[in-house]
Amino acid sequence: MSFINYLSREINCKIVYYGPGLCGKTTNLQWIYQRTAPEAKGKMISLATEQDRTLFFDFLPLSLGEIRGFKTRFHLYTVPGQVFYDASRKLILKGVDGVVFVADSQVERMEANLESLENLQSNLAEQGYELEKIPYVIQYNKRDLPNIADVGELHNLLNPLNVPEYEAVASRGNGVFDTLKSVAKLVLTELKKGSGG
Repeated sequence: MSFINYLSREINCKIVYYGPGLCGKTTNLQWIYQRTAPEAKGKMISLATEQDRTLFFDFLPLSLGEIRGFKTRFHLYTVPGQVFYDASRKLILKGVDGVVFVADSQVERMEANLESLENLQSNLAEQGYELEKIPYVIQYNKRDLPNIADVGELHNLLNPLNVPEYEAVASRGNGVFDTLKSVAKLVLTELKKGSGG
């Protein structure tokens, strides 16, 4: 799905951060954005509404490595967590190259995590994607809070595909770049397969 710009010799890849409302998707992107060199990033666009911090998307290009003389530029998006923004979520998933599922580690948010994961799978399926076949990692966020589920329990519930998973405290930056590097590496591996290199 990546878009190749021959003029600027760039391969543009789209990574979408998905998860329930207020699980830390926006916090992840803000942390990454604040710590990326100004010359390596574009504008961050955030559209907030009364009900949700991000109605549409946050956007951040990030350059990492080259494939056959082309630079790779990553565009990071978050989806709105609230259920009534499903149309926006579907739109944002169009042309996705990689997905980060951000789970809220709090015990009382397990139902919301499961609903969001099911929603991700059905929205991907509608566009002809399968979660099993796209670069995909999971982040267990908010590990600093008191009422959190055990990582083993989170794994059993949310990671039947056994994809790479990371513990995080996005507000402090813990696990944020590990998660990003992991999904970026998977996307690059996929691209290299596609280019025969």
